[in-house]
Amino acid sequence: MEILQDFAHRRVVRVGDTVRRPIHPWTPAVHVLLRHLETAGFPYSPRVLGIDEEGREILTYIEGESGPQGWVKVVEDGGLVSLALLLRDYHDAVAGFRLPDGLTWSSGETEAGDDDVICHGDFGPWNIVWRGDRPVGILDWDYARPRPRLHDVAYALEYLAPFRDDAECLRWLRYPAPPDRRHRLEVFATAYGLTSTEGLVDAVFEVQRDVIRQVRLLAGAGRQPQADWVANGFLEEAARKLAWGQANRDLFE
Repeated sequence: MEILQDFAHRRVVRVGDTVRRPIHPWTPAVHVLLRHLETAGFPYSPRVLGIDEEGREILTYIEGESGPQGWVKVVEDGGLVSLALLLRDYHDAVAGFRLPDGLTWSSGETEAGDDDVICHGDFGPWNIVWRGDRPVGILDWDYARPRPRLHDVAYALEYLAPFRDDAECLRWLRYPAPPDRRHRLEVFATAYGLTSTEGLVDAVFEVQRDVIRQVRLLAGAGRQPQADWVANGFLEEAARKLAWGQANRDLFE
């Protein structure tokens, strides 16, 4: 057995070619989504294998690099294009999917609007599995929920443009020089299939505000890891990053 994550609220282990994770009230909804993707022939999602004797979900293990290693994979334009194409493939595979009655997402929602798809909800470099320069998997579907496609696009762009200052880009995000954020936003949007970048910057700001609202709400309800995030200053840090982007929007447009 290999420990993949060992937090107080979530212990994830690898057993052979499987991953064992704690289940939650929304896990049945995620399993229905993952089974839909398997039926649709989408090759980048883990497959559901059931529940083990300890009450944990059993998923297939996707071999490759993930977590912090994902950041270096998206520094070059090729990584941006690969992730944009992957996200578009996912959205196309899930188009028209609707949750059966009696199930709910982690957000508490049950129904999708006419213009919604089931967004991944946490589509960032840390949740992508890579083999070499090729993405081969998407991890951690707990935040899947109905939203317009633009929600996932904007969420990804916060981290891929990125909406972060030069010091963070150079120190933590593996950039050898300050990134050309406008260029990166355009590359991702074009590869995804958008015909214009108009409104994308404001969409990122709205997603950032939505994350702040959601984390505050979930932490107030005692949900983990959000309660620990808030205790450790997440809301203040998220507000600072949002303010930086708003003050520097000329870097993106």
